Amino acid sequence: MEIEKVKASIEAILFACGREVEAKELMSALELSSEDLMAIIESMKEDYEKQNRGIEIIKVQNAFQLTTKKEYYEYIYPIFDKRSKPNLSNAALEVLAIIAYNPNITKAEIEAIRGVSSDGTMYKLLEYNLIENVGKADLPGRPGMYCVTKDFLKMFGLTNLDELPQLPKYKLDENRQIVIDDILEAPMPERDNVEREEQEKQNRQEGAEEQEEQEKQEEQKEIEGQE
Repeated sequence: MEIEKVKASIEAILFACGREVEAKELMSALELSSEDLMAIIESMKEDYEKQNRGIEIIKVQNAFQLTTKKEYYEYIYPIFDKRSKPNLSNAALEVLAIIAYNPNITKAEIEAIRGVSSDGTMYKLLEYNLIENVGKADLPGRPGMYCVTKDFLKMFGLTNLDELPQLPKYKLDENRQIVIDDILEAPMPERDNVEREEQEKQNRQEGAEEQEEQEKQEEQKEIEGQE
């Protein structure tokens, strides 16, 4: 099958399915190897970009989906769906981050990290299909465990959780509180300057105190000499 016909076939499959299509499904339908499929899809992505198309192919784990580009969302949403646009609060983003970095975490563990109840926030995230219950933990009471969904990956433009930003290194103190050990990957001149200014200010203050103390001692010596 010629390359352009293969591209058209892939586009037709992805459009007709309207969901993530596993790579093995495409390989089976088109009789392609994994390497050939990846090369063709990468070529299709380049074609869409060069032609400034309103659609793109995204990879979610081991599957592909034909989607509209994010920059056209504001034009599509009012027509496609009359519901209010999902709005993620800071609390929702916080819970999402905790679950994304800690797959199979329980609600009690999430609340222990946050220090507040997360019932309402988790209900909303479940409603938006950004998190899901993935079974029961082997703990007393058999609490439910949660992971993020493919919709979470698509929302944040991730292929898989390995693409999440690396967390800073940390350690726990004697009170089991997190202590940041190495939070900066690159130098921060502004922070360095502030620390330097604080140190210089402290040095000047200590110097002034020493000078004042020395003058007091000399003054006391003079008084003792006069006596």
